Amino acid sequence: MTSLRATYDAGLHLLDRQIVDPDDAPVANVDDLELRERADGRLAVSALLTGPGALGPRTGGRLGSWMVAIWRRLRPDADPQPGRIEARLVTHTDSAVHVSARARDLRVDGFEQWARATVIDKIPGAGRAE
Repeated sequence: MTSLRATYDAGLHLLDRQIVDPDDAPVANVDDLELRERADGRLAVSALLTGPGALGPRTGGRLGSWMVAIWRRLRPDADPQPGRIEARLVTHTDSAVHVSARARDLRVDGFEQWARATVIDKIPGAGRAE
């Protein structure tokens, strides 16, 4: 188990990891990180970013641009932002990133809920599809 107060490679220990809530329910994946500069000049993680709006710019190239463009078109807001989980909510990391808030309270899975309801659930054999 890695303490978040320790110094370590955030890209290695956080990016692309599953975020889980106190009940070990999946929340999202860490698609990017928000960093802030500390008083001593070192960088610290201030938030975990999730969803295509965070992953697209990190992916880069045409694929990343398409990912963000499609995500923006499917969002109802005029200026959609990636899902954001404050770093203070992270309790510990191991093979996953554990947070103290419940998945339903974090509200970072809007795109996943939309995709599930409008696309995936309509595929025969995907669960609730008729």
